[in-house]
Amino acid sequence: MTDALQAPTGFFHPSLRPYRYTVLLFVGLLPFGSYFAYDSIGAMAPTLMQAWHTDQSAIGGMYTIYSVAAILCVLLAGVMIDRIGTRRASLILSGLVVLGACIVAIAPNYTVAAIGRFIFGAGSESLIVAQSAILARWFRGKELALSFGITLAIMRLGTLFSFNTVSSISGNFGWKAALWVAAGFCVVSLACNLVYFVLDKHAERPLGLEESGAGDKIVFADVKKFSSSYWFVVALCATFYSAIFPFTALSTDFFHEKWALPLTTGTGGGFLAQALRDYLHMFSTAGGTTSIIIFASMCFAPFAGGLVDRIGRRGSLMLLGALLMIPCYLVLGFTMVPPWMPMLLLGAAFVLVPAAMWPAVPLIVEKNRVGTAFGLMTMIQNIGLAFFPWLNGRLRVLTHTYQSSMVMFALLGATGFVFALLLLRADKRAGSPLEHPQRAEAA
Repeated sequence: MTDALQAPTGFFHPSLRPYRYTVLLFVGLLPFGSYFAYDSIGAMAPTLMQAWHTDQSAIGGMYTIYSVAAILCVLLAGVMIDRIGTRRASLILSGLVVLGACIVAIAPNYTVAAIGRFIFGAGSESLIVAQSAILARWFRGKELALSFGITLAIMRLGTLFSFNTVSSISGNFGWKAALWVAAGFCVVSLACNLVYFVLDKHAERPLGLEESGAGDKIVFADVKKFSSSYWFVVALCATFYSAIFPFTALSTDFFHEKWALPLTTGTGGGFLAQALRDYLHMFSTAGGTTSIIIFASMCFAPFAGGLVDRIGRRGSLMLLGALLMIPCYLVLGFTMVPPWMPMLLLGAAFVLVPAAMWPAVPLIVEKNRVGTAFGLMTMIQNIGLAFFPWLNGRLRVLTHTYQSSMVMFALLGATGFVFALLLLRADKRAGSPLEHPQRAEAA
């Protein structure tokens, strides 16, 4: 421990909370643009199907392409983070995000857009791995779950903007303009990455830190050393996100078709007036209804993260979140209950599970393997995200309804519930580290 760390001077010393939370803000913004761009495809799915002369399975295929890239790249990115550190790795990955989003925006056809989506996916999911490793480095033993909750809220804000503005942008300025706006937000996130780079570099000397993961020799055989608790968390992660993101990818079209919800609230009053109207009438538009679960996550994830730090119960919260999904999808598929009701419950699940799941990883793997652990977890997650959006679209084309898809998502929720039960049992055998509150260190 350095003398500077023992006797910090000034309000903005790297060892103090204001500096740490400034880092948190810019780290939270690293994937903001990619979240906006990721969901822009689903937010204007009906428009893109007309523009590209495709169907629901092709839109689902854009999400599959993204996830295939993540599967191929994200584990390597986790190892890269462990080898060269989060700063350099995150800049490389942010550059890939910007490049991919720009290719999608300039694409003259679906094929070129798919190439851009692949590059975008290679950088985007890997950037989230880098973000998780950064949070583990800065907040382990402090406000770890809270930090994950705050970054989740910032990222979900990108998704919320996407589902509530993209259709209006497309309607007023054209669908190409909407894709360029998505690329522009990716550039903004790259700029935030540069600010994080400076802040993190500045903190090295006074905190006595080395670049995260620099010099660690990670071999794939080390994966065998991960505990059963880690693998149950990974399995729950894969089933949970496979039941959420493939659903939101086509849910705008689903709500528009089944409940006749409009894509926007109207065309009068100019773009800003329309965008404000769409937000104020979130429960009455197709895209707005989709964004309910995102809005709930954005508002409550920081509070859920703080709660997890105080009470623990990570496995129990994951269990409850998985359970909530089952009735929600069955109600959506087989009743005409207003969709905002089950979507609010899905929002609760989308708050509870991520707030408990992602901060659990640093508690059950060794510090020098955190980057690889997050990379492997995200890679396996994306195996499901590569398959289920395509299957969701195919089921819609083959059956001409979304009932079979809702059954599929309910079954994924039930499978996640089983994995959560197994996680609780494994955690108990290991001394229940996931159920205990995190011990806070000094600011």
